[in-house]
Amino acid sequence: MISNLLLAIVVSASIDSTMLMLGDQTAMHLDVTHEATERVQWPAFGEMLQDGIEIVDRSAVDTTTLPDGRIQLHQDLVLTSFKDSLFSISEVGFACGEDTFWTDPLALNVIQPFEVDTTLAITDIKDIERAPIWWWGIIRWILLGLLIAGIAVGGWYLWRWWQSKRKPEEEEINPELLRPADEVALEKLDEIKAAKIWKDGKIKEYQTDLTDVVREYIGRRFGVQSTEKTSDETLRAMKPLIDKDLFSSLSKMLQLADLVKFAKWHTTPDENEQGLTTAYEFVNQTKIVESQESTDKSEEEEV
Repeated sequence: MISNLLLAIVVSASIDSTMLMLGDQTAMHLDVTHEATERVQWPAFGEMLQDGIEIVDRSAVDTTTLPDGRIQLHQDLVLTSFKDSLFSISEVGFACGEDTFWTDPLALNVIQPFEVDTTLAITDIKDIERAPIWWWGIIRWILLGLLIAGIAVGGWYLWRWWQSKRKPEEEEINPELLRPADEVALEKLDEIKAAKIWKDGKIKEYQTDLTDVVREYIGRRFGVQSTEKTSDETLRAMKPLIDKDLFSSLSKMLQLADLVKFAKWHTTPDENEQGLTTAYEFVNQTKIVESQESTDKSEEEEV
């Protein structure tokens, strides 16, 4: 290793082999050791180290902290040459502040391993060789593919068998669907009436809960999926199904709720109370009432 010591900065350059066959490669190692407070500028290398010597590959500049706190920088350059000659590799400079530190020069002897007859035409150094077929590798990949296909097919048949053996699970039925629509709606309206969350400033939540109950009731009672429709779509579907006065009340309630939810409208206490009253009236006036005759008949069947 060749080194230069000055102001606690040591630079060095070394080469693995000073003798190289034409076209072969060797590694050149660059090292710099300096104090942690110093900043060293690493030289920028192009594709050629110098005329006749090419840089085939290079490593990143590695940084290592030594036990004494100093910093060591290291880089490897892979060199090759296609010129039969004795090269003197020039010094490599590392700048630190206003000073530059140089490595010692190196020697590289590139040797032509055979005589070249310049009177002959240009030919290949060696004949073209055909790469042998790697039969074991091909067979191994085929076997691996067959194994994966077999596992996939076996897994599919196993899944079909497991599906056929499974007992159909009973669907869970919402208990609310077993009760009359008006009974469920009136029960929820009673809860809203008892909570009176609009008095706590939760007007948007109050109007949302109120219209959700009415929309769910409309879906069960009239078959109009109001929860999936806008207020205008719901009103168009309900207009031929209820009387004019009830339609007007329902329209006012839904439009007021839309103003609160989408336009940040602030309702008065009377408007909040009126919305709840409208919901009660709508459910009570449209619920299905069984006749006494049907009730008596049902009781006789039970007996």
